[in-house]
Amino acid sequence: QVQLVESGGGMVQPGGSLRLSCAASGSIFRINDMGWYRQAPGKQRELVAPVTRGGSKNYADSVKGRFTISRNNAQNTVNLQMNSLKPEDTAVYYCNADVVSSRWRTTGDDYWGQGTQVTVSS
Repeated sequence: QVQLVESGGGMVQPGGSLRLSCAASGSIFRINDMGWYRQAPGKQRELVAPVTRGGSKNYADSVKGRFTISRNNAQNTVNLQMNSLKPEDTAVYYCNADVVSSRWRTTGDDYWGQGTQVTVSS
């Protein structure tokens, strides 16, 4: 089994910053893509930023220029630096990872963290 544990959420005023962290542990041979999703009340979960094992990144249009995703393959971690936060960034943020559990497997399984609340409000 694999566990993803997130940290770093909280409440911040508009224009402020937060840094989310996610650490994967358990039966891990290799982690392929990692990423951050978010879900606001009454809305569907949306992809915020994915990052490949090789470091290729993408961002949702709504966060481009404000959020930065990074990962450490040796430590099985992924972070999301969020700057210039807006009230519309308020959501539960989830870490996601495609994890290959052993060298005999060619495909990975999808794992999710428990979610961390980010609230942007004055």
